[in-house]
Amino acid sequence: MTRQSDWDFSNLRATFINCTLKPSPQKSNTDGLMRISESLMQKHGVTVTKFRAIDHDIASGVYPDMTKHGFASDAWPDIEEVVLASDILVLAGPIWLGDNSSVMKRVIERLYGSSSELNAAGQYAYYGRVGGCLLTGNEDGVKHCAQNVLYSLQHLGYTIPPQSDAGWIGEAGPGPSYLDEGSGGPQNDFTNRNTTFMTWNLMHLARLLKDAGGIPAYGNVRSAWDAGTRFDFENPEYR
Repeated sequence: MTRQSDWDFSNLRATFINCTLKPSPQKSNTDGLMRISESLMQKHGVTVTKFRAIDHDIASGVYPDMTKHGFASDAWPDIEEVVLASDILVLAGPIWLGDNSSVMKRVIERLYGSSSELNAAGQYAYYGRVGGCLLTGNEDGVKHCAQNVLYSLQHLGYTIPPQSDAGWIGEAGPGPSYLDEGSGGPQNDFTNRNTTFMTWNLMHLARLLKDAGGIPAYGNVRSAWDAGTRFDFENPEYR
């Protein structure tokens, strides 16, 4: 078996965005689960930056800078700059009414605003990066919420590794939350295993992509398609 010392992730960067509804300094159960993944990455040399989205004046919308579309202020462009400088993005949040939080929805909408921007190879901006998600709650909905987040990230251009989500839910109903005394959340072996697997898979795939120079640019460059290149495309209906 490969030793942990054989892995070098020291030039990787990760951004964690906590989509809790609670502003700082209120206790965030989501933050408690995030810390497991963050600390594992940091232990192996990954530079980690984290945001609690609700602490920032993130405007609603689907454009890179909403001050150009009627808003007086918008903190998103500064956050997006950090996201684009990162190899790994983890979106984390609570489950409400079986769905992602309104803050999670807003963050995904703002990520979407930059998805049509291009990288140096002419691909969409988020190509060559990996994404995952973490979820907490005391009701059902982990898989539904993860499906939404991970589908959104891959649609925007992120590469999604296997086992790229993890979560914790207590008993259905108004039971204890993840960090509450006696919840069993931090000790839950299923959650800890999945969070660990997710973290390693994110690091491994980010390492592979970075070493390979990202996703190969053949077959996915919009400007080349618009100029007439078809990348071996053939419609069998019109042969």
